[in-house]
Amino acid sequence: MRAWPAPDVPALPIQGPEVSLYDHARDELVATEGGPGPRSLYVCGITPYDATHLGHANTFVAFDLLHRAWLNAGHEVAYVQNVTDVDDPLLERAEKVGVDWTALAERETDLYRADMEALRVLPPREYAGAVESIPLFIDMLATLDAADALYRVEDDVYFSVGADPRFGTESRMARPEMLELFAERGGDPDRVGKKDPLDPLVWRAERPGEPSWPSPYGPGRPGWHIECSAIALCHLGAGFTVQGGGSDLIFPHHEMSASHAHAAGSEFARIYTHGGMVAYDGHKMSKSRGNLVFVSALRNGDIDPMAIRLALLRHHYRSDWEWTDDQLFDAVDTLAQWRKAIALRGGAPAGPVTETVLGALADDLNAPRAVAVVQAWVEATLGTDHLAETSHNDAGAVVEALVDAALGIKL
Repeated sequence: MRAWPAPDVPALPIQGPEVSLYDHARDELVATEGGPGPRSLYVCGITPYDATHLGHANTFVAFDLLHRAWLNAGHEVAYVQNVTDVDDPLLERAEKVGVDWTALAERETDLYRADMEALRVLPPREYAGAVESIPLFIDMLATLDAADALYRVEDDVYFSVGADPRFGTESRMARPEMLELFAERGGDPDRVGKKDPLDPLVWRAERPGEPSWPSPYGPGRPGWHIECSAIALCHLGAGFTVQGGGSDLIFPHHEMSASHAHAAGSEFARIYTHGGMVAYDGHKMSKSRGNLVFVSALRNGDIDPMAIRLALLRHHYRSDWEWTDDQLFDAVDTLAQWRKAIALRGGAPAGPVTETVLGALADDLNAPRAVAVVQAWVEATLGTDHLAETSHNDAGAVVEALVDAALGIKL
């Protein structure tokens, strides 16, 4: 599956520091240092049954900061993202609106690509759809089957969480919380015949009217968790650097994906990092509540995508926060102020700004601090007394490149 076009990213005059990131499994800040090879990142992508909302954008912009921080530190980056182009929510939505599920998936994936391009999110090296990756899932099922980690309930195939001695170490949740979230997030803890209520479905047997593919386990389609596990291991290999996604994926999705890999005899991610949830009108953005703010709707309303991105960057990626229109309008005004300062092509000294911004982003992607540093430079540059002294240096050009390369904002 094709990704979206990559924006041009300017080179910076200095190299950024090594990046440290919060690891949920260890509950601490850890270095993302590795060997001489590329840093590797897997971010769980969309299920394309609806347009990209600001909760999605918040996650993908956050991990774009990581991608850029690694590049600015001099590393090659192997980035993989999936798209779950066959799953229950997609099929249910297609039936409800009376369209072919493949056409719906293609349309919404195209819209997502356009949103990511507009927000200047660097594309993944591999953008893998679930449908095209079904051979990978079948291969992984065979490995798990050989490890005695699978069993059947009627014609469906389940993974036994008991096959992974480390099950639960990624999420660090107590079993009652796991059971509650499993039921809320697509699991079936009450199904009769399962060995453990938390065991996830890995191969759903063919149902009337649903798409299916042939396999040694009968015609059917894959479960959600094995999708990301198999795609990540295939394209990044065992022990890749970071597994990313929203905090609503901590359990069951990231826990189960890691457990599939462990039971198959492979390490999974070294670091598990999650973006916070974005609320609107007092509640987390969700399809069921109908309180979604769509990136495409803002773009179609003549909002500069860079203002959308700036509004997102004013919140630390791990925080939960609420979107308001005032934040967006303030970002529009701030962006105009930044562009005014840059247009002067001079300004306050830029060397300390560059070092501080790169340092902030290397410190657990502290975008709010980086934005504040740029804002302080802009205010100093626009100061009347300062302008006469700084009208002939190249600070404006340096800051313009910095804001683009590090924060992804084109001025």
